[in-house]
Amino acid sequence: MKTLNLIAGLGGAIVLTALHESLKNVDKNMPRIDLVGEEALQKTTELFGVKISNPNTLYKATLAGDLMSNAAYFSLIAGNRKDLWTRAASSGLLAGLGAIALPKEIGLNEEPVTKSFKTKVLTISYYMAGAFATAAILSVLDKNKSTYV
Repeated sequence: MKTLNLIAGLGGAIVLTALHESLKNVDKNMPRIDLVGEEALQKTTELFGVKISNPNTLYKATLAGDLMSNAAYFSLIAGNRKDLWTRAASSGLLAGLGAIALPKEIGLNEEPVTKSFKTKVLTISYYMAGAFATAAILSVLDKNKSTYV
C-alpha cells in the first residue's frame, strides 16, 4: 500500500472522527459510534484478561483504534481514477451500513447507532463523508496520475 493512499485514508478517517466527536452531544439521537467502539475494545481486552478501568484511557485507546482502522479501510478506495468517486460512495455506504448492522451480530449494543432513523442516517452520512474526503484528498494529491495504487 502506498503512502499516498494511507495519507488520504487518514484524512478521511479524521473527517469521520471530527464529525462524530463534534456532533455526538448535540442531541439524544446523534450517533455514538464511540460507545460501540469502547464496548468492542473492552470485550476484546477482557478476552486476554485485561480490563481498562480508566474511562479516559478507554476513550483514547478506542479513538486511536478507530482512526487507524478507518484510515486503513478508506485507503482501499484508491485505484483507477475514473472509478474513484464510485468506489468512495460504495465504500462509505458499506461502512455506514456495517456500523449499523454489525454491532448486534457480534454481540455488541447496537442502540448507540440505531436508536432512531436520524441516528442511522447520520451514522451512514459520517462514513460517506470520510470516504468522499479520502477521494478528494487522492484527487488533490496526485492530479497527474490515472491510477492510484
